[in-house]
Amino acid sequence: MDAFQSIWTYSTVNELIAGSIGGAAQVLVGQPLDTVKTRAQIAPKGMFKGPMDILVQTIRKEGFFALWKGMASPLIGIAGVNSLLFTSYAISRRIVSPYPQLSLNETALAGSMAGAANSVLASPVEMFKVRMQGQYGSASDKRLRVVAREMWSQWGFRKGIMRGFWVTVVREIPAYAAFYTGFEASKRTFRKRYPSGLPVWALLASGSCGGISYWLACYPFDVVKSRVQLRPFPPTGTPVQYIGHELKAIVQESGAIGLFRGLSPSLLRRYIEMQLTTFSNVHTFIIHSIPAAAATFGAFELSRGALCSMYS
Repeated sequence: MDAFQSIWTYSTVNELIAGSIGGAAQVLVGQPLDTVKTRAQIAPKGMFKGPMDILVQTIRKEGFFALWKGMASPLIGIAGVNSLLFTSYAISRRIVSPYPQLSLNETALAGSMAGAANSVLASPVEMFKVRMQGQYGSASDKRLRVVAREMWSQWGFRKGIMRGFWVTVVREIPAYAAFYTGFEASKRTFRKRYPSGLPVWALLASGSCGGISYWLACYPFDVVKSRVQLRPFPPTGTPVQYIGHELKAIVQESGAIGLFRGLSPSLLRRYIEMQLTTFSNVHTFIIHSIPAAAATFGAFELSRGALCSMYS
């Protein structure tokens, strides 16, 4: 194995491990608000008054830990999903450019390629999560293994396990283009002030920017995905047809605002205020950090850095 192959192998392994650690952090931190977001998208009309009502009713009727309902699926699959995502992004970067420093346009292209690849695992993981979050604490609620068995036995792999795959692809391509571009743009801004190395809080803040960019870019297709994956029957027609039909149905039911259901808890999930540092003698710069994306990128970057130091 020559030096280039050795470096590439170590780098890929590091990204796999670091991506898994970052993904687990993301699930644990972000699941409660993800539950609120998903229920805002899929709950029958009139069931909840808004995100805060979803939060209150969920805790009151199902208990505090119901906010982590559906966590098993992403937690089980997160090692694969995030490893695939970060590794696909690393490989996409090498495909897009032989140089380590990509422009923001090249970063967006690499991110979109990684998002498309990530859909292969993200689609089934999120399908099971959505179906678990769509249960509201009744006696008929099913465990994850029962849901998985029924989806497989009744609909098979393509219409059951991979239900919602194409709308997931449509969501992930722009979402991860924005995700990585927001992250890199923020890091480069901070590097102008800290050229010798970014402090941990700057990684967290950069991850927050990536998370905000992700959610702003993935709507309204995230709403369509959740609705398609929850339905008792698979969608019919081509992906373009059923995505268009679902968008039309959402507008008819709730107006244009329905296309953005769950956006506020998605952003709030990544928007918990924390004062991080003083930038100058005359004012304090307040960074609004987003816990899920911040935890993901922070854990990923720190883990990768530690792993890389083992081989240096």
